[in-house]
Amino acid sequence: ELSAPCRGLDNAGKTTLLKRFNGEDVATISPTLGFNIKTLEHRGFKLNVWDVGGQSSLRSYWRNYFESTDGLVWVVDSGDRQRLQLCARELRGLLREE
Repeated sequence: ELSAPCRGLDNAGKTTLLKRFNGEDVATISPTLGFNIKTLEHRGFKLNVWDVGGQSSLRSYWRNYFESTDGLVWVVDSGDRQRLQLCARELRGLLREE
């Protein structure tokens, strides 16, 4: 059993990605305020993913969800070219902290 935080800017598709992997309906998804925990299972492996909102007001809390984790899922909306540099900057900042 492994754990990984799921991060990315707001509206990047973090919740949608996790729900799709879990076979859940993605027709109505609203912004994540706080966090959700999803458990993904595949071929005997279990991954607990902490889906934390990406709004700028929540980003300072991201580091609180890294303790005892085994990896990182970073989601990028490649269609949002105006925010790709911001996305890269946030990822670099997060990795520097951890």
